[in-house]
Amino acid sequence: MAGYTADDHPHGADRLCEAGDHVYSRAVRRGRVPRSDAEPVPCLLELALLHPDPDDMDWLVPTAPQEVMTRLLRGVYDDVSASQRRVGAVVAAVERFAGLGPSVVAGAGEGTAIRVLDGLSRIQAAMDEATEACTTEVLTVQPGGIRPEHELTEGLHRALALRGRGVRMRDLYTHVARHGQGLLNYLELMGGSVQARTLDEVIDRLILFDRTVAFVPANADRTLALELRHPALVEYLVTVFERLWRLAIPLTAPLPDTGIEGISHREQSIAALLAEGHQDAVIAERLGISVRTCRAHIARLSETLGAASRTQLGVRIAQVGLDRSPASVPSVTLPGQESRTAR
Repeated sequence: MAGYTADDHPHGADRLCEAGDHVYSRAVRRGRVPRSDAEPVPCLLELALLHPDPDDMDWLVPTAPQEVMTRLLRGVYDDVSASQRRVGAVVAAVERFAGLGPSVVAGAGEGTAIRVLDGLSRIQAAMDEATEACTTEVLTVQPGGIRPEHELTEGLHRALALRGRGVRMRDLYTHVARHGQGLLNYLELMGGSVQARTLDEVIDRLILFDRTVAFVPANADRTLALELRHPALVEYLVTVFERLWRLAIPLTAPLPDTGIEGISHREQSIAALLAEGHQDAVIAERLGISVRTCRAHIARLSETLGAASRTQLGVRIAQVGLDRSPASVPSVTLPGQESRTAR
């Protein structure tokens, strides 16, 4: 590849240079391209978008676009997972440091970078204050399953006040929240001022106002919260939210088909977590469902995959590809499905 190196093309597979885009597109349309066509764009080989044709080494064949997409999504997912762990470490460190000295004085100045809010009344007052000052945007992450009616009602006055001032809102929920009529009613009431998307899993509760102040829980029962105004911390949380938002599915769009007959999207998510070795209670918490519901889905998975034990279920999950992320699972016909369908 005279005169060309991969360093001349500093980019990823998600934003190819113009020359690389032309060559890869031609390879996808035709099934292969001559090796000489790829000499000016070594990035295609470096990124594994093209690889040698085993039948003729003078030609290169393209990696399937679906496989490229899966690789990119896995990379983004890994980045988001790492970000979640770092956020948890930051919150744990702040809570530990806060316990080393005197309690934070109530009513600390507006410039306080990190303020510990102790008690629901103080948290509510701080949220109301931030709502009144907000002028452009609110970003929220709402973990758990179906949102209880009382939670939606408690925050409704703030949401209506924001809508009245033209503030735009974006909310992230778990897929389970789609089944809550209260949430659907809330979104209908708010109209176009609120956009909602869902994921299999989200981080803990997060509320961001105007990208200047953030609220996160500081203990398990959420009677303690952190008000964050440090620009670097807030910007970090905004980045985490935006990455999750790009991965999420609009509430109005259907969940993607699993490609495996008899396996629902939720069961696919449960199967992937089982393959990682998680217990039922952990899986239920991460997906926002009850342990009882989780075990019912596991029983259905066992029946559909023909597994008589948890060990056998793990083997069958790996065999049909359910141990991978949803985007990378190919269409599979399970043993015996053809005969059942024929009947």
